[in-house]
Order: sequence, then structure tokens, then C-alpha cells
Amino acid sequence: MFLTITTTGTPERPATDLGFLLHKHPDKAQVFSTSYGTAHVLYPEADAERCTVALLLEVDAVALVRRGKGKGRGGAPDAALAQYVNDRPYAASSLLAVALSAVFSSAMRGVCGARPERARQPLPLRIEIPALPARGGPDLVRRLFEPLGWTVTAEPVALDTEFPQWGDSRYVRLVLESGTLTLAAALRHLYVLLPVVDDAKHYWVAPDEVDKLLRAGEGWLPGHPEQKLITSRYLSRRWSLTRQAMERLELVRLAESDDSEVEDLDNAVGAETEEVEKPTPLAVQRRDAILAALREYGAARVLDLGCGQGQLVQALLKDPRFTEIVGLDVSVRALAIASRRLKLDRMGERQASRVTLLQGSLAYTDNRLKGYDAAVLSEVIEHLDLPRLPALEYAVFGSARPRTVLVTTPNVEYNVRWESLPAGHVRHRDHRFEWTREEFRQWAAAVAERHGYEVGFRPVGPDDPEVGPPTQMAVFTVSTAGTSTGTGTGTDTVKEEKAA
Repeated sequence: MFLTITTTGTPERPATDLGFLLHKHPDKAQVFSTSYGTAHVLYPEADAERCTVALLLEVDAVALVRRGKGKGRGGAPDAALAQYVNDRPYAASSLLAVALSAVFSSAMRGVCGARPERARQPLPLRIEIPALPARGGPDLVRRLFEPLGWTVTAEPVALDTEFPQWGDSRYVRLVLESGTLTLAAALRHLYVLLPVVDDAKHYWVAPDEVDKLLRAGEGWLPGHPEQKLITSRYLSRRWSLTRQAMERLELVRLAESDDSEVEDLDNAVGAETEEVEKPTPLAVQRRDAILAALREYGAARVLDLGCGQGQLVQALLKDPRFTEIVGLDVSVRALAIASRRLKLDRMGERQASRVTLLQGSLAYTDNRLKGYDAAVLSEVIEHLDLPRLPALEYAVFGSARPRTVLVTTPNVEYNVRWESLPAGHVRHRDHRFEWTREEFRQWAAAVAERHGYEVGFRPVGPDDPEVGPPTQMAVFTVSTAGTSTGTGTGTDTVKEEKAA
């Protein structure tokens, strides 16, 4: 992966000032370690008239796979193979953009203590990238760079020069030339637009990428004609992050047109409006109720059965009293998303030792689930066909048999309070059933009696006097023969509990 930056100069303003601006001496070849390999900085030519710096990035394919836990997108076998067999060592991508930011960070900010006046001056620049993946072809490359003051040469690379009839590949040889830009502006353009042209990022896109985009795009992105495309591709088409970035860019544009500060526009809403509290989402109330119950029953080793994308596991990790957390789900894709959400590849060893993600089905017994303090089935049972519930029941209450089991499920009676839910419809298209409070109590009481548990019930969310709460939770606790585990005794006791 290779990139060169060339400038020209005069005896009064020698081209070798490029070394001062980049903080890299022209007489030295320097080596830098990055997360994905080794970056080399060297100067093929350096004199007063002409100076060229080259950035060569050697990508460690094995390290790249290890950071991704050896799995492709969604854990598909072909995607895992693509982690090893790809163009990453040879074609400019987001990995080269990361290396630019790491190796030339001061230059990208326009900081140069030795030549501060040169850092603020436009330079005659020529940037060459021999191989750049361009999803959209040379036309898109020109649409991205020309509005920024670059003269663009984007030559398609043939699939095979021996067989011209095969046509062009998706790669271009890119040459950018300009005499109106500072070096800092040029580096920021490359940092943002390299992954945009490639239309791929080779690391997890976290919310802080919005701040990185806005910092690097300051002064040019708000007015760029391809702003929406740049923002969407840079943020890997994550719509929530893209929307957040677009809103902030619009504030910048309005502030510039009004000759005011962004903070003035952003604070235009009155203080009394800001004080209005938004209702807490039901999913958050549900997690809070589960965490409160687990703490109440002294659980330390917890199973999240049907963990989905890991929201509850993430909340459990924040509390040190939960010393061992296991998330189990039948979906490999959901577990891959959970792994990214939890940042398992970047988690410290001590924290990582507390959490395990397992693939498995609750329709079968699983010895890995035995011996835990508590198990949580949060919004799980309604996704199973009713004839399969007995298999889940035995796998959890008969085989795994944790001391405490928390089960939450929608209360179908509350559905009439959802304005957006058509009459007669369930809350999610994958729900096979939704129970009334009485139906849930009957099922839970029968399960408790068959397997030696006591069970109580708690509302989750606002408890409507007519239709009850939106979510109902059953709390099962193992009953010891002859010993009361709650307000009643025996294995068939059914307790009614009220939310705190």
C-alpha cells in the first residue's frame, strides 16, 4: 500500500521544508508500528527544487484477522477466507487513512513549530496513489476531489494487460495536483476520502467516528456537493451516525451563512424546553428491572439466554458484582454484533474473563449452562412456537436449573395503549404469541410446580389500572423442601410482587 506526496520549491523556499511540515527528516528512513502492520516513511528525492515523501504501509494480514477474532462479517466461512485473501496489502483503503493520521498527525492539524508560516501557506502539491479501489469509478473520484481544488487524473487499471477484452478493474491510478491547498488540508482530504472512494472501513465504526469526520472535514465538508454520500460511506452507512453527522453539518452551514457561532444556533431553544424530560424507553426500563432483581437475589454468575445483540450483557458488565456473564443465542450474526458492541477484541484481559458468548439453542439441554446463580429470558419465549415451549422449559428449569430465573414477555392487554399498533397485531412480526396477564401466570405457575420453583410477578413499565403494564416479568426461585423461599412455602407457591 503506497502513497507519495511531492512538492517543488525555490532557493528562498526550498522544497525540503516538506520535512519540517511532516516532522520527518528527509535524510532518514523511519518505521512506525500501527494496529494493522508497519508504516515506512522515506524520501526518494529531496533537494531545494523538488522533494517527495513516500508512505509505505505493510499490512499484517494475520494481525488484521486476529483483531476481528478470525471471523468475517456475520461469521460466514467465505467472509473468513476473504480476511486472508484480499487486496488489503496492495490497495489504498481506510487502513492507509489510519496510517496517515497516526504518522502525520501534527501535519494534519497544521502544527509546525519550526516553519509555522509555511504550514499556513498553500504549496504546489502532487499526490500519487498507484492502486485505489473506486466503487463508482473514475467519475466518482473526480466528483469527490475536484470541488476541493484538485486537478484529478484517475486512470482505470486493466484487469489484465494481456487480455484487454476483459475490461477494467475497480481500481484506479490516482494523481492529484493543486497549488492552492495547504499540506494540512490535503492530508485531511485524503483521510476522509480514501475510505469513501473504497466504500469500506476495515475496523468497527464507533460513534466517535462522527467527531473524527467533522474535525477532518472542517472548512470543506459542509459545502461539498457530495456531502451526503461522503458522510454515509465514511460512517459505513450506519444511518443513526449519518443522521447525527448531517444534522451537525447543517448547523455548521447555517452558522457560516449567518456569520454566527454554531453554539449560538444550537442553543436557540429555550432553557424551559430543554428541561422537559423524555420518557425512558421500555427496553431501558426492562433492563433496569432485570438488573434490580438480579441484585436483589444476590446473583453473581448470570446467564443471558437469547442474548441477541448483547444489550443486557453490556449492562451487566458495568456492575462488578456480576463476576461471570454468559450470553447465549442461536443466531451467529447476533453474536457477531454483540461481540462488536462489547468491543471484545479491545477489552482488557480482566474484563474479558468475565464474559463469554455462546452459540446454542434453548430447545436442547446444554451442560455448559449448569451451575449458575441466575438465568434471564428477556423477551424470548414469545419468539417460539407454543409446541416448542416445553423443550425450552426443560432445558432451562429441568436441566440447567439456576437458582433464579427471570422471564419477561409482552402483556398483550397493554397493546391497546400503543397508538402506532394496529388493532389485532402483535408488537413484532416474529412474535408467535403474546399472552394476557392471566395466561402468563397460568404458564409460569405450572412451570414452577413441575420443576420445584416458586414464582412471583412484577410489572415492568407504567402499570395501567385497566390493562396492566406493557411488560410482565416472572421471578422464579428454587424451592427447598420444607423451607420457605418467599412469602409462601412449598413448590407450588405463587407470589404476587409489586415493582419498587
